[in-house]
Amino acid sequence: MAYAEYWNPKNETLPREDLQKLQLLKLRRMCEWAYSSSPFHKQHFEAAGFEPAQLKSLDDLRRIPFMTREEWMDSQVESPMFGDLIATDKANAIRYHLTSGTSGRTPLRVLDGMKDWEWIGEMWCYGLWGFGVRPEDTVYLAFGYGSFIGFWGAHYGSEKIGALVIPGGAQTTEARIKQIIEMGATTVCSTPTYALHLQQKAREMGINLAKESKVNKLILSGEPAGSIPAVKQQLEEAWGAKCGDSAGMTEQGTIMIFECSHQPGGTHIIEDHFIEEVIDPTTEQPVGYGQLGERVVTSFGRGFIPLIRYRTKDLVMKVPAHTCTCGRTSDIYEGGIRGRVDDMKLIRGTNVYPRAVEAIIREYSAIDEFQIYIWRKENIQDEISIKLEIRPGQESEWTTLQPYLAKELSQAHEGLRFNIERTEHGQLPRFELKAKRLIDARPVAHY
Repeated sequence: MAYAEYWNPKNETLPREDLQKLQLLKLRRMCEWAYSSSPFHKQHFEAAGFEPAQLKSLDDLRRIPFMTREEWMDSQVESPMFGDLIATDKANAIRYHLTSGTSGRTPLRVLDGMKDWEWIGEMWCYGLWGFGVRPEDTVYLAFGYGSFIGFWGAHYGSEKIGALVIPGGAQTTEARIKQIIEMGATTVCSTPTYALHLQQKAREMGINLAKESKVNKLILSGEPAGSIPAVKQQLEEAWGAKCGDSAGMTEQGTIMIFECSHQPGGTHIIEDHFIEEVIDPTTEQPVGYGQLGERVVTSFGRGFIPLIRYRTKDLVMKVPAHTCTCGRTSDIYEGGIRGRVDDMKLIRGTNVYPRAVEAIIREYSAIDEFQIYIWRKENIQDEISIKLEIRPGQESEWTTLQPYLAKELSQAHEGLRFNIERTEHGQLPRFELKAKRLIDARPVAHY
């Protein structure tokens, strides 16, 4: 059956001038609603001397103060349990979610209403449809359905498209693999880490997913690895499927950017529903196309909690829409989410980002799993070690892999020495949701 290329043809191909007019209209309405209905935003705006009436053009967006996760957390401490951001009666809530709380951060409590979930499902339709999901597909959600929002939105978006949805739920990895094959799943949604683990476990079970499953699309989210070429190549070869990246946040909406089926080497921004800025995280000034900076998001679809100029701490690089051949007019984040501002570790004067380390490690197909371990030698010198598991049957590659990997990592990090250590297969942790592969064991984590 022939289908249109886009879920929302009109908005996804709007000329930039019309798109910006739409964004300005939605921004005014959002700020007026937040000012009149959210105690947090009323106080926040007044402290900055901002009034919604000042929004005459999109450039006036910079008059609005930034909002941070820390401010939201403080609000929830001062006004348990949900803080004073809420712009409607709590009785209108239909869902409760927690953020992942990774990197030692306290999870945020988030309430959603019916409007939020209708909108979240719609946003996932942009991404799912854009990557090629159609009503004939069978979509498998490989995650546990808990308070973390995960792929809940993908579930509703897939149903809205008309695809058959298989919720993975609370099962073992082995049971999920069998179900993927038995049900003829054509699309699997998971984190990049868990997609790798699924294919590793399938291999141990004697199953060749590329030959024995019908999966032709992997939709990844939750980690920067979804846009690392080496990770995608490993997954595409193991599954016999194309891999598409996406990203969202519990706070803002579970998908805001997605990779289309043309695979432009980046992710489209859903700009008719979000304004995404890129700023220098230190100076807080905007940066231009092709420059790395911190992602700041304003979401138009939230019906419970207004989020305006929210600093995400994600590192991104924006490029113009014409870099993709799909015809969408929304800007693109080249390379997707590059990492996080607060993920950077300083080791003996050298900046180390986990995503950059993983990009090099994943070039070696013999490596099954890894962990980055930072420690302080004799309370004097910081050290960084990479702990590796070698894929069964490829142990002989270790002797050549170790020195080559150490050299590549060092060259990419200003000569910093990386200790490369091998561990027994199965000793390192596996992850279903966001992987926590970096352990900082230094006595004082002040970086």
